[in-house]
Amino acid sequence: MGYDLERFVGYVNEGLLCCVCRDVLEDPLQAPCEHAFCSSCIHGWLVHHNTCPEDRLPLDISHLRPLFRYMRNDLARLQVRCVFRPQGCEVICTLESVHRHEQQCDYALLNCSNAGCPVKVSRRSLEAHLCVCEYSSRVCASGCGYTILNTEEAQHNCVSELRAELDMLRAELDCKVEEVRQEMESRLDIQRRHMVQKESLLRSEVDELKGQLSRVMSDVRVLLGAERVRRQELEKAELL
Repeated sequence: MGYDLERFVGYVNEGLLCCVCRDVLEDPLQAPCEHAFCSSCIHGWLVHHNTCPEDRLPLDISHLRPLFRYMRNDLARLQVRCVFRPQGCEVICTLESVHRHEQQCDYALLNCSNAGCPVKVSRRSLEAHLCVCEYSSRVCASGCGYTILNTEEAQHNCVSELRAELDMLRAELDCKVEEVRQEMESRLDIQRRHMVQKESLLRSEVDELKGQLSRVMSDVRVLLGAERVRRQELEKAELL
């Protein structure tokens, strides 16, 4: 959308008006047929059409070019009222400098800097508003360290606030202690189960070793018995 024609002082050449919105050109572009448009207007038009909105000649985004230099110069020299005129600003300046002025204008509407405050005030009134804003806050002068709103000052009680904070910290500490206790119990339970499993495994291994030892001892006794029988047979053979 272009600049509202009502904001301009004096005559505005029709060639400096957007062929789509009929306001004064903003960020202008020009078609090969020399019709001019606001950048946002012609881009929006070409989403649904492929012709110039003025003479219906074929037109594509790639055909658009910057405005002729002499037209840009004429546009820049137009005299325009500040957008904050309804708030009291009487400044009239060239179109090329109006944005710079409006960024610094004393009548520009600003959001209150206090969190939660919905009020918008002019730049020149902001300081006065902050002095009375119900969302303004300050650190308690009694030394409790709390930041309080202006509207809460009468009800603020340092002892009650500190006691409430202490209760909250105690509750948080109790929760932390309980979490640590549960975590430690869980870890101990895991270690306990691991030790039981390991003990069971060791018992199985010991039992297996005992069985192997018993079989070895049995085999040794059989071998010793066989050796005694062999010796006895040898002794008998020698006597013969």
